[in-house]
Amino acid sequence: MIFRRPAGGTHPPNDTAGYRSTTFRHPKEPLIVIPHTLSELTGPVYPYGRIEVTDNDLTVQHGGEPLGERIIVQGRVLDEDGRPIPNTLVEIWQANAAGRYTHRVDSHPAPLDPNFSGAGRTLTDNEGRYRFTTIKPGAYPWLNHDNAWRPAHIHFSLFGSSFLSRLITQMYFPGDPLFPYDPILNSIPDERARQRLIANFDLNVTRPEWALGYTFDIVLRGSNATPMET
Repeated sequence: MIFRRPAGGTHPPNDTAGYRSTTFRHPKEPLIVIPHTLSELTGPVYPYGRIEVTDNDLTVQHGGEPLGERIIVQGRVLDEDGRPIPNTLVEIWQANAAGRYTHRVDSHPAPLDPNFSGAGRTLTDNEGRYRFTTIKPGAYPWLNHDNAWRPAHIHFSLFGSSFLSRLITQMYFPGDPLFPYDPILNSIPDERARQRLIANFDLNVTRPEWALGYTFDIVLRGSNATPMET
């Protein structure tokens, strides 16, 4: 089997001038090879207990309904040949509709929503499919540069058969006016690769009179790989 490497420019470089914190996120000295032990090469992959049926619905995790626009996000996790990857743990985290995370270091003066924690998880089925019901996140300011705002996005984490096989990416929404001003999205050199991070509106996924639907497939490697954070 031939390993198809991602096309050049698919993944962002470790050090991106416009994205200031990348300076602190990569090694500055040569790497030291440490032999892997059994705990790195095998599970357990899912350390937080059994996955419940409501873990993929972020709108029913509390006593009341969260504020904001309900959305459905679904897609498939695929390899470079379009084959499904089953039993993959897919986790998401995001800001609420006002653009604030439920996190102690988020000081953005936007309201918290007591009925929205912003985190969910699910396993892909035999066809590599996943599905989440959530709230469309709001844009929020960050201190990377003057008047800096992040486009609305959802963070995705994927776990394979061991702790070492975790991949992280972000999903964006079509037509966001902040795309040209976001150093994180634009740290990916290839425009075609950047487009693979933007979900597609899907009327077939949309639930009538209840929630808009989006599709977002994640390709793990190859020439059409989804850009990942390194």
